[in-house]
Amino acid sequence: MADDILKEAKDALETATSNEQEWRTQSVEDVRFARLGEQWPDDVRVKRENKSRPCLTINKMPAFIRQVVNDARQNKPSIKVHPVDSAADTETADIMNGMIRNIEYSSNADVAYDTAVECAVTGGVGYFRVSMDYAYDDAFEMDLRIDRIANPYSVYGDPHSVEADSSDWNTSLVVEPVPRKLFEEEYDSRAAVDFSAAAWSGISDPWLTEENVLKAEFWKRVEAEREIVLLSSGRTFAVEDLFGVTSIKDGLGAVDPKKIDPDLAPVAMSIIAGAVQIMSRRMARTHRVTQYIVSGVDVLETNEWPGRFIPIIPVYGDEFDVEGKRYFRSLIHHAKDAQRMMNYWRSASTELVALAPRVPYIGPTGSFATDADNWSTANTDNHPYLEYDPVAGAAPPTRQPLDSGAAAGALQEALNASDDMKAIIGLYDASLGARSNETSGRAILARQREGDVATFHFIDNLVRAIRHGGRVLIDLIPQVYDRPRVVRLIGEDGTERAAQINKPVPRIGDNGQPARDDQGDAIIDMHDVTAGKYDLTVTSGPSFTTRREEAAAQMTELVRAFPAAAPVIGDLMAKNFDWPGADEIAKRLEKINPAAQKVPPEIQKQMQEIVKRLQQAEAENAELKRGLQGDAIKAQTDKAKMSVDREKIDLEREKMDFERDKMVLEQERFMAENNLRQDMDENGNPRVVSRQDEMHAQLVALLQGLVAALSNMQAAQAAPKQVELQRDENGRAIGAVSYTMTTQ
Repeated sequence: MADDILKEAKDALETATSNEQEWRTQSVEDVRFARLGEQWPDDVRVKRENKSRPCLTINKMPAFIRQVVNDARQNKPSIKVHPVDSAADTETADIMNGMIRNIEYSSNADVAYDTAVECAVTGGVGYFRVSMDYAYDDAFEMDLRIDRIANPYSVYGDPHSVEADSSDWNTSLVVEPVPRKLFEEEYDSRAAVDFSAAAWSGISDPWLTEENVLKAEFWKRVEAEREIVLLSSGRTFAVEDLFGVTSIKDGLGAVDPKKIDPDLAPVAMSIIAGAVQIMSRRMARTHRVTQYIVSGVDVLETNEWPGRFIPIIPVYGDEFDVEGKRYFRSLIHHAKDAQRMMNYWRSASTELVALAPRVPYIGPTGSFATDADNWSTANTDNHPYLEYDPVAGAAPPTRQPLDSGAAAGALQEALNASDDMKAIIGLYDASLGARSNETSGRAILARQREGDVATFHFIDNLVRAIRHGGRVLIDLIPQVYDRPRVVRLIGEDGTERAAQINKPVPRIGDNGQPARDDQGDAIIDMHDVTAGKYDLTVTSGPSFTTRREEAAAQMTELVRAFPAAAPVIGDLMAKNFDWPGADEIAKRLEKINPAAQKVPPEIQKQMQEIVKRLQQAEAENAELKRGLQGDAIKAQTDKAKMSVDREKIDLEREKMDFERDKMVLEQERFMAENNLRQDMDENGNPRVVSRQDEMHAQLVALLQGLVAALSNMQAAQAAPKQVELQRDENGRAIGAVSYTMTTQ
C-alpha cells in the first residue's frame, strides 16, 4: 500500500511539473523582473558595465501591481451563508456567518487573501489553504483556520482540473525541502534509512540533495459511496456515522453498540428501539480526501480529511485555455518589453547628457605628445592647464560640439515606452493617482473606473477563490463543530458575542413523533450546524468602516434636506459616527426615539382584546346580514355598525390616551433625568426650569445674606463704645452697661 501511494505521489509530481513547467519558468521571470528589478539581459548588462556605461532600471511595475492589489485590499470579499433545505434555518445561517468571520479573524485570513492575490497579480497564481488546529493549547476542541501559502511554487495542482476555481482537484502536492537533520529529528523512526542506501537509488532532485530531503503533502481525493437514511423525524444521516457500519441492508440486529458514535447514540438507540422509523435509504455518491505526508522512500503520515474538497485553494491571475492546456499570466507579463525599452532609452539619454564633457578633443598628430598624461585624462579630471606641441599651419586641439538632438530623441522614446506600458496593462495616469484634465468628481471617478474595469478579472478571480474557500468551510463546519460548545461570533460591524451551538433538546414525543413547540413546529437542536444544507454568496465591495462613513454622510444630508427625520433616525446616525462615545449617544437617542419605543405588554394585551372583540362584532354583523331580511336586516346591520363604530372610537380613544400617557411619561422621565421642572413665569405662562438653576440661585442668595451679616458684625466691632453705670431705685450703682455710640 505504501509503495502504491509513493508511486502515485511521484507520478502526480512529475505530471504536474511537466504540465506547469512553462508557467513556472515565466512566472519566476515575471516576479524577478517586477519585484527584484532584474530587467536587463545578463549579457547586455555585463557589456555595459564593463565599458562603464549607464545601466539604469526605472521600475514602474510595482506601481501597477500595487494599484490592483490595494484595490483588492480595500474591497474585501465577504462570505454570506444562506439556508437551502427545510432542515436549515436563517438563524443558524447567521450563526455560521459569525463563525466564518471569527475563523477569518482569528487566523488572519486577510493576510492569506492578500498574499494570494499579490502572487496572482505578480506571477500568475497564488494560493491559500484551510487547515485544522486545536482551539487552545490545553483544549481538545478543534478550530478551522485559513492560512497563507507564501511560496506559490511549492504547490502542484491537478493538471486535469477544468473548473474555474479548481474545486475538482483530485490530487495536489505541497512540497517543502527540509534539512536532513531536522527531518531525522521529526521522523526519527521513519528516517532511519541511510541516505546513501540503495533505497534512494534512482531518487534524484528534488527528492534528495546533499543538504535537504523533500517532504511533500500528497492530497488524494477519490469517489466513494455511502448509505444514507431518511428518518421519520425528517433528518438525514449516514449509516456509517450512526451505527459504525457501511450498510444496514441486513437489518439492525448485527449492529455493535460499541461502534455507535456517542454524540449520535440517542438517535441511533431511538431507531433501534423503534421510536423513530427509517423512511427511506439509498446509496449516495461522495468524495473522500486523504492526506499523506511522504518522502522519497516512505509514507510518513496518513490523515483522513473530514471534508469533500482538497483544502488548497488557488487564486488565478489572467487565465486562458489553448488546445486544452491552461495558461496563467501575471498583470505585467506583456509589459516587460515596454519596460525594457524605457530602461534602455532612459539609460541612453542619461549617457548622452552625462557624457557632454567627454566629447573628445581633435588635433594634428603629435599635438598631444608634450603633455600626454594630462591629455589622456582630460575628460575625467580637471587640470589647471593642458600643453600641446604647435604644428605649423595647424589649429590647436579643439573639443567637438555636443549633439543635443540625440538626447531629446532618447527622452521621447522613453516617454513612448511609458505610454506603451499603460496601454498594455490598462492603467493610465488617472488610475494611478496622477492629475488629469477632468475637473468634476464624477468625471474623475469615471476615469478611475475605467482602470478598475481593465483589471477587474484579477479581483473577480479572488472572489471565486474565496467562494470556493467558503464552500470548503461550510463542508467542514458540521464535521469539526459537531458537539455542543460555545463559540465566538463576529458581526459584520466587528462586534463580538458568544453563542451556544448544537444544544440538544428533546426530540421524541409520546407518540414516537418529533416533539413540537406551541406553534406546532418540530423542535430541533438550538443552532444545530450539523443539520441542514447551506450555500453561500460572496460579495466584493468597500469594508464595513467605509460603508459606515458613507452612511453617516448620506444620513446627514438627508436630515439637512428633511429636518423632520432627525428624531426618527438620530440614533442610527450616531451609531455610524466615528466619535468617542458615539455608541452611548446612540443609546440615549434611542430611548427618546418614538419609532423605537416598545408598547408595554399589558397595553398590547388590551389592544389584542379590543381587536378580538372588534373581530367578533364584525363576525356577528356578517351573521346578521346573512340571517335577516328586509328592514330587520337593515336595522340590525345599522345597530352592529354603530357598535363597531363605538368599538373603533373607543379603540382610537384608548390609543390616543396611551400615546398621551406615553408622551407625559417620557417628558417626566426626561425632565427627571435632566433635573427639570415646570412652573409659571411672571406673566403666567408655563416654562421649564432647571432645578440646578434654582439651587444655584438659592445658594447665591444664602451667600449674599451671609456676607451682609458678616459685614454688620464687623461694623459693630469697629464702632466706639461707652460705659454707663446702672443704679437701683435708691440710686446705688449695681453694674455697668456698655453700648455703642452711633453717629447719624
